[in-house]
Amino acid sequence: MTSSKHALRVAIIGAGPAGIYAADALMKSDADVSIDLYERMPAPFGLIRYGVAPDHPRIKGIITALHKVLDRPQVRLLGNIDYGTDITLDDLRTFYDSVIFSTGANADRALDIPGIDLDGCYGAADFVSWYDGHPDVPRTWPLDAERVAVIGVGNVALDVARMLAKTGDELLPTEIPPNVYAGLRTNKAAEVHVFGRRGPAQAKFTPLELRELDHSPTIEVIVDPEDIDYDAGSETARRQSKQVDMISNTLEQWAIRDPGDRPHKLFLHFFESPAEVLGADGRVTGLRTERTRLDGTGNVESTGAYRDWPVTAVYRAVGYLSQPIPELPFDDRAGVVPNESGRVLTDEDAHGSARYLPGVYVTGWIKRGPIGLIGHTRGDANETVACLLDDRETLAAAVDPDPDSVTAFLAAKGVPFTTWQGWYRLDAYERELGACEGRERVKVVERTDMVVASLGRH
Repeated sequence: MTSSKHALRVAIIGAGPAGIYAADALMKSDADVSIDLYERMPAPFGLIRYGVAPDHPRIKGIITALHKVLDRPQVRLLGNIDYGTDITLDDLRTFYDSVIFSTGANADRALDIPGIDLDGCYGAADFVSWYDGHPDVPRTWPLDAERVAVIGVGNVALDVARMLAKTGDELLPTEIPPNVYAGLRTNKAAEVHVFGRRGPAQAKFTPLELRELDHSPTIEVIVDPEDIDYDAGSETARRQSKQVDMISNTLEQWAIRDPGDRPHKLFLHFFESPAEVLGADGRVTGLRTERTRLDGTGNVESTGAYRDWPVTAVYRAVGYLSQPIPELPFDDRAGVVPNESGRVLTDEDAHGSARYLPGVYVTGWIKRGPIGLIGHTRGDANETVACLLDDRETLAAAVDPDPDSVTAFLAAKGVPFTTWQGWYRLDAYERELGACEGRERVKVVERTDMVVASLGRH
């Protein structure tokens, strides 16, 4: 049982929105808590920093709210620490009463069609990491394709399509680092084709994200009038959801307007199911799709009609996928840690009752899969934290709960960890770099440079 002599010590692994919301929920409870928020990157904010397109400052504004959580004295940030390498679950059990994993999802879900492994096929998550300046990905990206296909009709697909269609100079006022600007300046994409298997009423992007495509002076958004089709299921969806109706209305307006003369063309295709990536000599030469049609329920069926599109690069944006966490069970099919309301499930006993990993919890995308918007993770965090607090009388007490003990442990291992105060230094440094160019910020990419700036040694 936890001791009444010390505050409830909680380690949260992952300092993105999910982890920070969990810390916030703990601090808003009636419990006396002491929280350490671990992050693999030298900087916090996870998906906000490394998963949101740089031309979306309104979404990055969420950082302002997250800042207020991390400014509170009950929470401490420990960055540049790789769980499983720098610290293990057994180590964490020594210093904490419980552990919450909020590691998110940063890999691409597979798309099982022939040719998807050809040179010129890319995952959206990898491309997003590149243009967002993630320190652990290559500094260059091949942008020599004049015609590009993006498979998927979610917000990530639109981000990828928009970044491919915009010019480097158009994106320069954002926080993109020099290597990304240099790459985008050489981008040869003149046509970007986005493919969805179903119709306009089944698209997964948000109305605002869709409309933003048309704001660029360099991008002409084109929708084929033949792709505007609804069945009874689609009409029901429009009546039941204002968002679905807004998306449908926007696409209808674009389908009936006369084409403009903006230099880059962005085509939104519906009822085209990817069937095969075509290739020659190991490289992409096209994408073959099968035409689909609505079946009355809002779903689609095959027509047997195929079309080949002459593209030389294919990006799959069919969903993110979480990675297994060392020492925790993992459901490879669902891409989540098996859990019940955030409690990590190990198996069932002889009577079919659930058994849990003591003192271990999950929240965010590693808990429920990569669905929903950033704000939805707050509900996840509240549910998980409620379970943790319900369990607190049965939690095994930390062997060494002194907050200084874990930092001494990390220092003894030679782990150059960063802190919340270090983030303020890195933030100021990135803003200084931006000010020199008349920009708000220039993101630092190299991990070593981020650590040096965080430690105040640049």
